[in-house]
Amino acid sequence: MDMTEFFKGIVDTEEDPIVICDLDYKIIYVNPSAIEYYKKAGEMTGKHLHTFLDEEMMSKVTMTLEWFKEDEKNNHVFALHDDVNNHDMYMLAIRNAKKKLIGFYGRVESRNPDTSKVFDID
Repeated sequence: MDMTEFFKGIVDTEEDPIVICDLDYKIIYVNPSAIEYYKKAGEMTGKHLHTFLDEEMMSKVTMTLEWFKEDEKNNHVFALHDDVNNHDMYMLAIRNAKKKLIGFYGRVESRNPDTSKVFDID
């Protein structure tokens, strides 16, 4: 089995949006949930992140990326809380097997039990 397909399948089944970028801030992948969540933005894959963020947010992303570079243990940052949708947004490092930073991704996590799926096995 192709490992890329395997890991893409994991990201694609995430119910919450995930946007993956390289170190040049180019968006290399947007999962189906992110396509729906950011549909007003249009096609995101292949574009630079600054196309979608204001100067203040882009500055915060840049500072976080620099923090990720400082230490291989720096991998996870709470970015903000979206009061409108009751979501938390995080930025996470992507590292290779040698712990070298190769990219980062943003993910949204729903904190709203009304919109989150319930564990229901019957």
